[in-house]
Amino acid sequence: MKLIGKNKTITHFSSSMNPNYHVELGEKVLIETHDCYGGQITSEKVLRPTINLDTMNQATGPVYVNNLRKNDTLCLEINNIELDETGIMVTSKGLGLLGDKITKPTTRLFQVKNDKLFFNKDLIIPVKPMIGVIGVAPSNDEVHCAIPGNHGGNLDTKDITIGNKIYLPVFQDGGLFALGDMHAAMGDGEMNGTGVEIGGKTTLTVSKLENRKIDSPIVENSDSFLFIYSAETLNLAIKKCAEKVVNHLQRELTLQFEDAYRVLSAVCDIKISQIVNKLVTVRISVPKSVLPTLFVLSRQ
Repeated sequence: MKLIGKNKTITHFSSSMNPNYHVELGEKVLIETHDCYGGQITSEKVLRPTINLDTMNQATGPVYVNNLRKNDTLCLEINNIELDETGIMVTSKGLGLLGDKITKPTTRLFQVKNDKLFFNKDLIIPVKPMIGVIGVAPSNDEVHCAIPGNHGGNLDTKDITIGNKIYLPVFQDGGLFALGDMHAAMGDGEMNGTGVEIGGKTTLTVSKLENRKIDSPIVENSDSFLFIYSAETLNLAIKKCAEKVVNHLQRELTLQFEDAYRVLSAVCDIKISQIVNKLVTVRISVPKSVLPTLFVLSRQ
């Protein structure tokens, strides 16, 4: 299995970036990542206002996938996530939903071991590893790794985890994917502005849907497909995500708009991924009882 080291990272997803690594379709790779602060926080004395935020959320890559072409769909199956042993959570003035109540910044470091996060002597939190930043080269611009979009990026979606697949649109040949910003735990919303930030290693299997075009990320778990969308406001993100789901249901289930809209309301769930980044991110879950495959097999 190929090891992709964290010594080569990006701070921006760009349409013109050059690959640092190459992999084959069907290959399984092990990718090392920094925590979202790039190793800058080494003790609880290091506070968020004192670190370089320009390099925050750096992602390991870019990785060029041989024989992956523009307008294909990249599939990354997350086989495993191995976490480092120290998680980080900061508070800082203005950070997160209640950041106006913070008067001075603080940093906490937590031991992460044996699938447990030791918050204090009385509180042990189950570890639920996830990938915060994962994406590909965008169509024609440059996007900081801290910002989400149709290319992926800082999606902060807790379903991007072990056993699930993420599908990403391919805007450039080779895809040029990168990932980072892992969390040992994070609730929907990421409400104080951070998850339990941590470095580690992710094992992925790389594949594609050939000549199958999507225009924003989709996650597949054991029982559903989750359509992801990011926008300037929560209402806009929900509306745009709903439009994408209805359009997909119309096409794949051969429904008129009104009936696809009914299905949306009858069986689909809105879930909030994060509401604290420059763009907020939501996802709508479509059960496989209604949509068994991402694309109807007879049309492949």
